[in-house]
Amino acid sequence: MNLFRHRPHSTQCNQVRKDWIDERLREARIVVADVVNHSDHLLRLACNVLVQHGETPTEREDARILLVVIDAKSPGRAGRHRPDPEVHQ
Repeated sequence: MNLFRHRPHSTQCNQVRKDWIDERLREARIVVADVVNHSDHLLRLACNVLVQHGETPTEREDARILLVVIDAKSPGRAGRHRPDPEVHQ
């Protein structure tokens, strides 16, 4: 008996995953559209979602550029969370 022949559960899981990602994309777009009223942290999360799962190359690139702008706004932030291993040896 082949246990992997019929995979209705797998198809259902794929649909649930797609629906979940679609909902996160919708939320990310809402956050980015209202950039003035959200924290940098939430904007970074939204941009990361769009960079990873955006529907078009333009949407993904725009999110990546917004991440660069947010990081430039607070330059000290990057050093606190991603220390350079060569500096701390």
